[in-house]
Amino acid sequence: MQTLLTVIRHWLLLISLSTLVGCATTATGRKQLILMPESQINSMGITAFQDLKATKKVRPKGKTVNYINCVSQAMTATFNNDPWEIALFLDDSPNAFALPGNKIGIHSGLITLTDNPDQLAAVIGHEISHVRARHSNERLSQKFALQQGLILSQKISAPKTLIGKTALSLLGLGGHYGILLPFSRLHEQEADILGLELMAKAGFDPQQSITLWQKMAQANQQQPSEFLSTHPSYHSRIKTLRQHMPSALALSEKARALGRNPHCTP
Repeated sequence: MQTLLTVIRHWLLLISLSTLVGCATTATGRKQLILMPESQINSMGITAFQDLKATKKVRPKGKTVNYINCVSQAMTATFNNDPWEIALFLDDSPNAFALPGNKIGIHSGLITLTDNPDQLAAVIGHEISHVRARHSNERLSQKFALQQGLILSQKISAPKTLIGKTALSLLGLGGHYGILLPFSRLHEQEADILGLELMAKAGFDPQQSITLWQKMAQANQQQPSEFLSTHPSYHSRIKTLRQHMPSALALSEKARALGRNPHCTP
């Protein structure tokens, strides 16, 4: 009886989840599953950022800090006036990230790799777009829904044979590669498109985004196959950026006409 009640509860939960699919829409028009309260996601981002600053070396001030602040603030000024905390981490890897709760982290290695503020803006725009599109919330929501589905299938089928247990484990693997990773690549592509628009609206040269990913490809000669990677291949990224470049150039011209011409000195 208890098992039946548990199954019913899981069914009701999944039904309620299904009614929420499509309630949220990204700036690209894509429907997404959003289950977590935004305040909770922001709190998680803030806590993670604090932990990173406590465990990694951070440069508190200086010319490079002023530089990344200049580029980041030019980007965030295009969509709101909320303050974003920006930190420069002393890390040789050419990387950056943004977290819910208005946090931006930039590795010193990215400053070395990029040639100008436009290329840096391409990376920052991409990372900020992950936050604005609520990709973290969507990822957590997907994981939660997938876990509930697997729990429900376990309750219903309750496989006791070795073959049955193996099949269920493969279902989990299939869920990982068939659902979560493709969505992650979709998030990356979406962040590329939205980031391109964002840097153009801020007055940066969107064409430098292509140069950036060409440099990234040269800096990372080895990359796992696209199917087993959470990121699109560099070729796919560049192809997507080129497809959206005409509209981005139009946005950039409009931004320059409005006086948006950031002067950020490395």
